[in-house]
Amino acid sequence: MKDARTPPRKPWKSRTRAVHSGTRRSQYGEVSEALFLTQGFVYDSAEAAEARFIETGPDEYIYARYGNPTVAMFEDRIAALEGAEDAFATASGMAAVNGALMAMLKAGDHVVSARALFGSCLYILEDILPRFGVEVSFVDGTDLAAWEAAIRPDTKAVFFESMSNPTLELIDIAAVSRLAHAAGATVIVDNVFATPVFSDAIGLGADVVIYSATKHIDGQGRCLGGVILGPREIIRKTVEPYMKHTGGAMSPFNAWVMLKSLEHVELRCRAQAESAQAIAEALEGHPALSSVIFPGLASHPQHALAEAQMTRPGTMIALELAGGQAAAFRFLNALEIVTISNNLGDAKSIITHPATTTHQRLSDEARAALGITQGLVRLSVGLEDTDDLISDLTQALEAAR
Repeated sequence: MKDARTPPRKPWKSRTRAVHSGTRRSQYGEVSEALFLTQGFVYDSAEAAEARFIETGPDEYIYARYGNPTVAMFEDRIAALEGAEDAFATASGMAAVNGALMAMLKAGDHVVSARALFGSCLYILEDILPRFGVEVSFVDGTDLAAWEAAIRPDTKAVFFESMSNPTLELIDIAAVSRLAHAAGATVIVDNVFATPVFSDAIGLGADVVIYSATKHIDGQGRCLGGVILGPREIIRKTVEPYMKHTGGAMSPFNAWVMLKSLEHVELRCRAQAESAQAIAEALEGHPALSSVIFPGLASHPQHALAEAQMTRPGTMIALELAGGQAAAFRFLNALEIVTISNNLGDAKSIITHPATTTHQRLSDEARAALGITQGLVRLSVGLEDTDDLISDLTQALEAAR
């Protein structure tokens, strides 16, 4: 039976790829992709088992930690959407970050990383990699001169979030990639805030792209997941051996949830981004706020870069309350629609106070260096009515004054 692995007569656009790419239909010809909840597979003979352990062919599986038909569908679909040759699905976004870095690096290697990172990413780069003899240099990711000075002939990789969590700094993917590639370094980009809908990181020069599928890809707060995307040579010969032997693979059930969510990820993200733009414009200049940080505003330091390397400025807003933590907490506690939680990319609008949640393990000095003040809150805009969200946020800001 013909399925979406058969090359189309003409290239599909992104929304079509998100619905059909990677489909594998069983003998029953189901419309909705099948969920294969199995950890093992059987062989026709001992000889067939021996042959499969030597080399697996297309749609041949050994063990769910190594691969599974449902997981393979998700990998193929997200790779098609991203424009990558291949993908490996992981148990979580942090499993993807850790897996990509640990699989590619060894003792004696040098890495250059942007300093503005999610707290768990910082932990891997500051604490874990150095334990294994990897040298890590941190730079201001927005400063191309700093990248150029830090990248050395022996630099193995550069790592950065294309849009940082939570202060929404943007990094020039194309420019940093040129500097890294001139030294022979691999460019690894965590692209979760920019989303696969609004950013073509691979087209801009990234070699490997990482997503926490828990965020916009699922988009409904149900399952953990992550994915590492890039050239087939890297994914299958470097990432896969590390991941399958260390146990970081995605479960088939979570892969099925993510697979179905990809069908409408573009529709969701575009609606959320439209709301985010309207909310940022409505709140900018409010007397309870010292700043509204959103790449779609002309006041954002990298506004021009956002317009150049993203089709939309995203779904995330950072708000700086003028009254510090006390005002931030009053604001959070006065919200009626927006939910206090530390996830993001959800259909529900979610807000958090990074200094006391996602980045609380950092020292005061480290948070200050990243721009994470006690008054900063991170808003992930959901799918609620835009006017309702503006009304809710405005009344909570009045309560915070």
